[in-house]
Amino acid sequence: MSTWQAVLVAVCVALVVVGVGPVLAGVYQYLLVPLHAFRNHLGRTAPHLPNVVIVVPAWNEGAVLGASLDRLMRLEYPPDRLRVLVVDDASTDDTPQVVLAKAAEHGGRIVHLRRAQGGQGKAHTLNHGIRHALADDWMQALLIMDADVIYRPDSLRRMTRHLADPEVGAVTAFIREGSHRPGAVARFIGYEYVTAQAAARRAQNVMGAMACLAGGAQLHSRANLEAVGGQIDTTTLAEDTFTTFLTQLDGRRVVFDGAAVVLAEEPDSVRALWKQRVRWARGNVQITRRFRSVWFRPGRGHRLGSVDFAFIWFSVFLLPVAMTCAAVGLVGLYLLDAVAAAQAFRTLWWVAVVAYVFVTATTLLLDRDTARRSWIEGLTFPGIGALVVMLAAWFPHLWTDTLPALFGLDLTPTGLTVWTLVLYTWSVLAMVLAWLVRKVEGAPVLRWLTKPLLYVVGFGPVLCAITLDAYVKEWRGAAQVWDKTEKTGRVMG
Repeated sequence: MSTWQAVLVAVCVALVVVGVGPVLAGVYQYLLVPLHAFRNHLGRTAPHLPNVVIVVPAWNEGAVLGASLDRLMRLEYPPDRLRVLVVDDASTDDTPQVVLAKAAEHGGRIVHLRRAQGGQGKAHTLNHGIRHALADDWMQALLIMDADVIYRPDSLRRMTRHLADPEVGAVTAFIREGSHRPGAVARFIGYEYVTAQAAARRAQNVMGAMACLAGGAQLHSRANLEAVGGQIDTTTLAEDTFTTFLTQLDGRRVVFDGAAVVLAEEPDSVRALWKQRVRWARGNVQITRRFRSVWFRPGRGHRLGSVDFAFIWFSVFLLPVAMTCAAVGLVGLYLLDAVAAAQAFRTLWWVAVVAYVFVTATTLLLDRDTARRSWIEGLTFPGIGALVVMLAAWFPHLWTDTLPALFGLDLTPTGLTVWTLVLYTWSVLAMVLAWLVRKVEGAPVLRWLTKPLLYVVGFGPVLCAITLDAYVKEWRGAAQVWDKTEKTGRVMG
């Protein structure tokens, strides 16, 4: 092997190692989850029932708002310490009538605030309500929620107990997918929420750095709201993450309480999911850029700049890039040294298999309710195609010798090459196929193929494809639109 070939082999191996990074980050994060039993904020909590104003942004939410308001009125919280401000973003449906009827029913504890000019986005709508709340000295804490979510009776009380600690500026809850009869996409989201919240945010509690307050469940102390400027940022598509970072950079803690459960109806189609998550992913691109001076720079008073938090953040943020690097590295190795490529492939996917088993088992154990509803989606989260690749890594002769012989087939050298390249590049092919799933769902004749294709491709690759789309839209400077996700009121009571 010449010097140049050795250099190229080293480069290809390095690209494969880049692909291992997100897998190791995921395992590291899950290893922290059990430590949450010993390192959490519960020791510094106390019964604490401040005067809370709940701000509910609403645009054409007549179908879901009534049930949400009724449940808020039934919270296990002193009625005289709870007020609800519904900020009506110039709705064109019966939202005003629903709110006014509930206000009359509940003795004025619900207030309807009508914006004359709507359509500016969620952050502007929230700020209208926040300004109203801050104008009154009565408010001691403020809860931001979505119009369609259902708070369990004890959820707010569990959240406010953390504000007994003056070092805590904000608290977030566990948003659980709670549709009465969820379809495939909603069940995948239900599983994903356990990984991204019940697991990830417990790990972030342990690390002492929180990535994001859930948009539908963010409780702020008055002091925190005033310290971050008395309003929500309107320049990004991730106003909740922006506030989360500002809170911690100013020296106050952000805490996740997994026992405070909030039920939400999530998108049940790939196209609706795509619209929602492109907005989220673009927001993360903006946050990453806006706080570039923080990354990998540990600071006093916060841990956002810690190496482990940044490693996890960028492992998620750059996951599509890492998957592409691994595929390019494997193909390059295959062209240079087929034996080395096979070894690198097996090593990469053996690590992936161990991580998959560990993460999946832990996730399903964390939330038994979701496990009962979404265990199939948990097992197939990376896609049936990825499970086939895992098997090929663990049992390399199964696909090249055993199965072909069982069916009386004999792979030609060309066929073996094609099959090998498919295995090596599956992480990229799956992202390409995710676009196909979206297109198929939009074609009435082919729509029935959406569900089987989704399970083959996997929900994880769909999210990666969405992230790539967000990269492109942000690079092109596409219009920042806060598209409302349509809800139908299917949350379980």
